[in-house]
Amino acid sequence: MAYRSVICRIKAAAAACSYGSAKQAGSRSFGWSAAAHSGSSAQSTGSSSQSKHSKARHLVFNNRTGPSLQHFLAQPLAGTTGDASASAAAPEELPYMAVSDWGQGRKYYVEVYGCQMNVNDTEILMAVLNKAGYQRTMALSDADVIFLMTCAIREKAEHRIWERLSVLKSLKTKTRPDRAPMVGVLGCMAERLKEKLLESDKLVDVVCGPDAYRSLPRLLSLRSMSADGVANVMLSADETYADITPVRLDDNRISVHLSVMRGCNNMCSFCIVPFTRGTERSRSIDSIIGEVRKLSSQGIREVTLLGQNVNSYRDTSQSSAYDAEGYGSALSRGFNTIYKRKEGGRRFAELLHCVAQVDPEMRIRFTSPHPKDFPDDLLCVIRDNPNVCRNIHLPLQSGSTSCLERMRRGYSREAFLALVQHIRGIIPDVTFSTDVIAGFCGETEAEHQHTVSMLEAVGFDMAFMFAYSMRERTHAHRKFSDDVPQGVKTQRLTEIIETFHTTAAKRNQRYVGTQGLVLYEGLTRKHARPFGSDDYGHKVFLHVPSEMRLQPGDYVRVRISAASSA
Repeated sequence: MAYRSVICRIKAAAAACSYGSAKQAGSRSFGWSAAAHSGSSAQSTGSSSQSKHSKARHLVFNNRTGPSLQHFLAQPLAGTTGDASASAAAPEELPYMAVSDWGQGRKYYVEVYGCQMNVNDTEILMAVLNKAGYQRTMALSDADVIFLMTCAIREKAEHRIWERLSVLKSLKTKTRPDRAPMVGVLGCMAERLKEKLLESDKLVDVVCGPDAYRSLPRLLSLRSMSADGVANVMLSADETYADITPVRLDDNRISVHLSVMRGCNNMCSFCIVPFTRGTERSRSIDSIIGEVRKLSSQGIREVTLLGQNVNSYRDTSQSSAYDAEGYGSALSRGFNTIYKRKEGGRRFAELLHCVAQVDPEMRIRFTSPHPKDFPDDLLCVIRDNPNVCRNIHLPLQSGSTSCLERMRRGYSREAFLALVQHIRGIIPDVTFSTDVIAGFCGETEAEHQHTVSMLEAVGFDMAFMFAYSMRERTHAHRKFSDDVPQGVKTQRLTEIIETFHTTAAKRNQRYVGTQGLVLYEGLTRKHARPFGSDDYGHKVFLHVPSEMRLQPGDYVRVRISAASSA
């Protein structure tokens, strides 16, 4: 592997979110900074329109009642040949509901909010729309359809979407009344608030959940033939979009996120994800390895394996190329689940090993894991493959055993600390990032202090820290009271943030004067500073000699001149 040498500065990563609002505590960097991280049905629901004389009836496909409407999904046509991803993304022609125009050059504009999974979902729906004849535009004013890819993980995320919809309404009614664009809400918020979105003063025309993107061209066509809104929020037990090749939002990126599984079975009491994205299902290892090989041939230098609970990956498909070795199925010591785990299949340790073999010069990361799924087999794969990065995201959420029990996390404070020490014993140079919640239901001052002391005991390099935001439909919403006052949440979050920065600043000084390998990514948007990332999850700002010409994707040998926690 060829590399060049430069001097650089490194920062640790931290992100914080106060109740109802996200605030960036730092930016990742090594000089370093951090970024703030069976059945289907249809029902026609009545809703009051703004007119006193009429009622709108919205067509909503969901999982609850009525006969199957699976035929409304855009599945590959029987007997088609050619590119698998192209046929998979093609809309289905139905003889009793003929639609002849589809996209025909209509332009769509998309805004993405929330997690990296939403970015990946956007790239999937772009493939579906492009195949149906739609064209992406980067100008809002040119769009015939405007999509918002939404997040429902916290209340503030939803508030942002409602505010944005109000702005878009003026575009429909005032700025462009003669060519009013359709507005579509996609993703987790779409599933959670489907009826409310359609009934909200005609702000939204189309609502599409995370498992229904194949049906989006059909939904747009249905809406164009009716004055009423339409939604498909059916959750699937097997949809992974494995046969659709994503259309990348940025063709110039040298790193991509690759979805390997969807959904979550953990049912943590604070989390809405199982209700908005469904149960766990995994892509076949053949489809994943095939996509990794294609990315390698395209010059991609870093792939992040993506999933809501990525290290719970379990592939039971038939494969002629990859036999199931049967390792990596054990839970982390001292951890348990509230659901019955299934046996058999290829586990994440096998997948990670196979992915790492595709291209030794391609870096491999993965997110977001659960601490319960780190058996020794997986840790040894990370240790034994140099191109698998040495940063592990280990979500803590709370340092108090009693609070963890209310959260239904499946481990104690002692088990988490033992796991950290065990991982460091196998991978001595590992770094950890984490998630922390301040002010969960019933949290006492003593429980909060246990979280603070846990941050000091573990020494995380990066952290995403949030004040608790109650979500409807969760276990906490049904069983607990959001009884920690807002002022107390804010105070505790502040103490958590300060503790993290104090410990991270001390830890990061160990890098000063050392050398490391950095993948050069380009210039920062705001200040046009050269930057890259190392194997440990740090963002690295580079001081590049004037005579040196770096290209994104180059590996650079660096000497660390300074380090900070933000």
